[in-house]
Amino acid sequence: MLTSSETANAGNTSICDLMATIGKKARAAARVLAIAPTSQKNKGLEAMAAAVRAATPQILAANALDLDAMTANNQQTSFIDRGTLNEERIEAIAGALEDISKLDDPVGSNIAQWTRPNGLDISRVRTPLGVIGVVYESRPNVTADAGALCLKAGNAVILRGGSDTINSNLAIYKALQSGLADAGLPVDAIQVVPVKDRAAVGEMLKGLNGNLDVIIPRGGKSLVARVQEEARVPVFAHLEGLVHIFIDKNADLDKAVDIVVNSKLRRTGICGAAETLLVDEAVAATHLPPILAALRQKGCEIRGDEEVLMLYPSAKEASAEDWATEYLAAIISVKIVGGLVDAIEHISEYGSNHTDCIITEDQVAAQKFLAEVDSAIVLHNASTQFADGGEFGMGAEIGIATGRMHARGPVGVEQLTSFKYVVRGTGQTRP
Repeated sequence: MLTSSETANAGNTSICDLMATIGKKARAAARVLAIAPTSQKNKGLEAMAAAVRAATPQILAANALDLDAMTANNQQTSFIDRGTLNEERIEAIAGALEDISKLDDPVGSNIAQWTRPNGLDISRVRTPLGVIGVVYESRPNVTADAGALCLKAGNAVILRGGSDTINSNLAIYKALQSGLADAGLPVDAIQVVPVKDRAAVGEMLKGLNGNLDVIIPRGGKSLVARVQEEARVPVFAHLEGLVHIFIDKNADLDKAVDIVVNSKLRRTGICGAAETLLVDEAVAATHLPPILAALRQKGCEIRGDEEVLMLYPSAKEASAEDWATEYLAAIISVKIVGGLVDAIEHISEYGSNHTDCIITEDQVAAQKFLAEVDSAIVLHNASTQFADGGEFGMGAEIGIATGRMHARGPVGVEQLTSFKYVVRGTGQTRP
C-alpha cells in the first residue's frame, strides 16, 4: 500500500521507481494470499462491502469531481454513463463484494485425480496466478470487482484505472483497504496506481521486474492494442463488443422486438449492447418494420443497407464503416441477409468474438448458430445484455476475454487460477 505521503509525493517520484515499489509489495502480498484460508478471504470481502457502504458520501463526492472534469472535457456520453456513480450503483458494488464472498473458493480444489499402475496418486490442483495487473477505462466499479475477484482467487492485484475516474477509483480503493485491514489481510493485496501518467502502464507492460504474472486490459481498441503489442507478460484480452443479433426466418416477432430493444437500449454503453441487427430476408417485410419502430420510439438511430431503407425509409444509409463500429450509443446498424449461413458469414467477417445472438424457434438453426459462431458468448432467444459475469452467477467479472487461451468469456474467480500437479507416493522410484 502507498502511504498518504507516498501518494501525495507520487508526482515527485520517478514512475519507474513508483511502479517497482508497487510490484514488490504486490508480490509479497501474493505469497500471503496464496495460503490464506477461505474464511479470512471471505471476512475481508464482507468487511470491504461494509466499508464501501459506509464511504458512500465520500465516494459520491469524489465521483462528482470526475464527472465535472469529464463534462468540461466534452467526454462521450457513453463514457460519462460508465463513469457515473449513484447510491444505487454503489450499493450494487457492495452487493457484488458480498456475492463474491459466497462463491466457492477455487484455490486448492481438485480439477482431476487419478492413480497410476505403480501406485502414484496424481492430482491436478487449482492455484492462484500470483500478481495480476488490470488496466481499465472509465468504470470505477471495476476497482472493486477486480480487486475482490483477484482476492477470492488468492491473487494480489495492481489496478490502473482511467484518468477520467481517478478520484472515484481512489475513494473506492480506500474502502477496500479498510476491509482488508479489518480481516488481517495484507493491504497491499489490492493496489491502485495513484497517478495519471501513461508511463505507469508502460512499466506494467514490462512486467515490473518479474513481479507481474498476467495483465488484463479492459477498454477500447487503442488500449487493448497497446497492451497486446507491448506486453512482456501474458494478456487476457478484452476486445470491443461488436455484438450481433440475427433474426431467423422462424423467429417469434414478439420475442424479437423485446430482445432487440433490450439488447440495444437497456444500457448502450456496455460491451454486451447490440450494435448490428441482421434479419433473414424471408421475414424482413413482417419483422423488420415493427422492430425498428420500437427502437425508433425509444430514441435509437437506425442505419441500414438499401433493402432496409426500402422497408423503413426513415433510416439513414449505412456506410461500410458501420458494420465494424461499436457505437456504445443509441445507434444500430441493420442489414438484411440471405439466411442463417449469410448471417454467420457476416459475423465472422465483422464480429469481435465477444457476444452474438440468434432469435429463432427452430432448434436446428439455433444449434448451427451456437456451434459455428466463434464468439466467447453465444445466445439463443435471450438479450445480449446478459453477457456479464454477475448474470452468469460468477459474482462479478474483470472483463469478457475474447481470446482463446486460458480464459474466455467472463473472467471470474475460476479463470483467475492456474494449477499444479501434486504427486503422492509410497517410496516409488523410476526404473
